[in-house]
Amino acid sequence: MVLLWALCSMLTVCMAINMEATGSHSMFSCEPITLRMCQGLAYNTTFMPNLLNHYDQQTAALAMEPFHPMVNLECSTEIRPFLCALYAPVCTEYGRVTLPCRRLCQRAKSDCYKLMEMFGVSWPDEMECSRFPECEESYPRAIDLLPSSDSTEESPSAVQRDYGFWCPRELKIEPDLGYSFMGVRDCSPPCPNMYFRKDELIFARYFIGVISIVCLSATLFTFLTFLIDVGRFRYPERPIIFYAVCYMMVSLVFFLGFLLEDRVSCNTASPGRFRASTITQGSHNKACTLLFMTLYFFTMAGSVWWVILTITWFLAAVPKWGSEAIEKKALLFHAVAWGVPGALTITLMAMNKIEGDSMSGVCFVGLYDLMALRWFLLVPLVLDVIVGVVLLLAGIAALNRVRMEIPLEKENQDKLVKFMIRIGVFSVLYLVPLLTVIGCYLYEQSHRSVWETTWVQERCREYHIPCPFKVEKTSRPDIALFLIKYLMMLVVGIPSVFWVGSKKTCFEWASFFSGHRRKDAVHESRQVLQEPDFTQLLLRDPNTPVVRKSRGTSTQGTSTHASSTHLAMLDEPPSASTSRAGSTRSKSSSFHGSLHRSRDGRYTASSFRGVEERVSHGSSLRLNEPLQHCAINRLDSQSRHGSLQRLESQSRHSSVRDLSITAQAIQSSPGNGIHRVMEEDATKA
Repeated sequence: MVLLWALCSMLTVCMAINMEATGSHSMFSCEPITLRMCQGLAYNTTFMPNLLNHYDQQTAALAMEPFHPMVNLECSTEIRPFLCALYAPVCTEYGRVTLPCRRLCQRAKSDCYKLMEMFGVSWPDEMECSRFPECEESYPRAIDLLPSSDSTEESPSAVQRDYGFWCPRELKIEPDLGYSFMGVRDCSPPCPNMYFRKDELIFARYFIGVISIVCLSATLFTFLTFLIDVGRFRYPERPIIFYAVCYMMVSLVFFLGFLLEDRVSCNTASPGRFRASTITQGSHNKACTLLFMTLYFFTMAGSVWWVILTITWFLAAVPKWGSEAIEKKALLFHAVAWGVPGALTITLMAMNKIEGDSMSGVCFVGLYDLMALRWFLLVPLVLDVIVGVVLLLAGIAALNRVRMEIPLEKENQDKLVKFMIRIGVFSVLYLVPLLTVIGCYLYEQSHRSVWETTWVQERCREYHIPCPFKVEKTSRPDIALFLIKYLMMLVVGIPSVFWVGSKKTCFEWASFFSGHRRKDAVHESRQVLQEPDFTQLLLRDPNTPVVRKSRGTSTQGTSTHASSTHLAMLDEPPSASTSRAGSTRSKSSSFHGSLHRSRDGRYTASSFRGVEERVSHGSSLRLNEPLQHCAINRLDSQSRHGSLQRLESQSRHSSVRDLSITAQAIQSSPGNGIHRVMEEDATKA
């Protein structure tokens, strides 16, 4: 399951590499002609960019300089109107462009061709006469000078033009940096944020700073609690610790962004070069790159660790894996949890998709690039939610089936219900913020083009760029949307405190500050006798005896294995048996089993368990022989003096006592899988 999720994530990366963002659509308004060569014609307004895609009239004037000798020497009466038709075309109806006639081009070229050769000027390819419509009229035509209401028909030489967004001169960036804004290369968004006022940005920065401090404190508390008692948080709940560490780093980056303000996320202005302050993009800024790597890597790793947490719960609840079995897969879990976010981070750096966030002061991805937002944020997060929810529901359904179908004692029923509630609350506390973040991203990517068009319409005259054409809808983003997004990005790490918050945690911190450290739980888990898995005890057949096997210990480099011994059930009332079971837990060994009737009518025990506390290596072999002789003698005594009717009654109730005594015995030693987590719940009561 982990490998399948990793393959799906890498597939989305491969699909995203070839995707390119598209630009918006713009048309232009008329402006007075400032070109000295084109003044004094039959028209006095033009539009930019012109037919040769010159950005403004100053750029067009520089491009016309080679033709000044031809115009001054008047090699042709058609050369000046023809050049002005291309470099400063007449501005007629909004969206209509009138092209000069082909005959006008041919006359101007033929009359001035020799003079152009003399001055070393060649006829440009974009001015080839074959590009213009076939007609005989001069420029401008009479119909072009009429008001739009007097024009009854559209000329065949008038075409609709769509130039897209043109980058203002103040936002232009050096070509070798690889910047891009609204589909235009070598352009960067303005800084501070182009959508909000200065007072809104100041409030948002302090809001993000406060939330980051709260999240940093919560996740740091979880991590320090883990360090105090490392052995307490074993699988299947160990991923919660790594999940908390990831969001601790996320909140730390946002806190650093709050301190740095926009010194890293924005480029400084250069008034002498007519450059305004712009958003940092790409990996040329080392500080911005470092913030991006940390923030994006740990954001993705935190979501992956939550998926791994649901996988471990699923393995503990459905296939009944114990803690040791799940822990054997820890290397695979770490490889996926750190490898997949690392691959995504490297891919984004190679694609130069890093973008500064002037609102929070950090650097992230998908702030202005819709393609990166969709493929590197939305797709991975949606995959996390789908996989995690499916595994979570499967695990909860398995636990609920155990609660409904298997008869349990009231204490175990309460533990199981509390554990299910705990899983549910923790999952809701994680999923609600994550789904809110996904919803904000979806709303943002669906309205981004409208926001950008509105911004261009409001700032086009200030930047001297073309204004949008036929804007049907205008909208500005609400600052509350971005505040909710940042809030949920940070709050999603706080549920880890809910999981570690218990009386046991308070006692551990009190012991830590008082200087009384509890003994190492790692050594406690190295016990000579292996306890049966709690989930297996819950699901076993009541008529099947409990069999405990000694798996030994490897602390000395070898293992000891105790052989299974058959003992007879002692002929005593259930109350006495329970009392004896409770007392034997405090001693060095305990006996317990269920009876089996043989062909000759005698009853023999089907299981035996001896629990030894802190025995030295090899001592269990020396204890087996005396224990066997003692038990056989007591069995013979009971067989001679016991009654058959009491033995039959004891046989019917042995399985019930087995489960009760076993559950009590398990509580005295570290358990496996889900039971070990349920034991943590019991400390809260």
